[in-house]
Amino acid sequence: MTLGSGGSSVVVPRNFRLLEELERGEKGIGDGTVSYGMDDGDDIYMRSWTGTIIGPHNTVHEGRIYQLKLFCDKDYPEKPPTVRFHSRVNMTCVNHETGVVEPKKFGLLANWQREYTMEDILTQLKKEMAASHNRKLVQPPEGTCF
Repeated sequence: MTLGSGGSSVVVPRNFRLLEELERGEKGIGDGTVSYGMDDGDDIYMRSWTGTIIGPHNTVHEGRIYQLKLFCDKDYPEKPPTVRFHSRVNMTCVNHETGVVEPKKFGLLANWQREYTMEDILTQLKKEMAASHNRKLVQPPEGTCF
């Protein structure tokens, strides 16, 4: 996120950015089917996060609750976080053995921009669940984990 006018810009420091994301994640997002927060409130570097996606309607994912881990390394938001499903899911952009969302197969991570947020990742993954190539894929038993 940059601020300024007349060609000048100010880059918001990493921790300020993450504090903004934490506040937004704790308030809830949109219709409540996507949420996220920090794993450890004592982690001053704010690296480890948990996300939740409730599967979209009219798909095999409907009503399922998916837990994800997001790891924001020291170069976030310049570089995207590592995103891994904790809940087992069958999607074309997710490694079937590790649950890692593969950047080359998930456009938002492949084309990462500093302005993107964890919220953007989670909402885009939810949209990806509803995409024609994922909406009817056979899913692992509900409640299983990677």
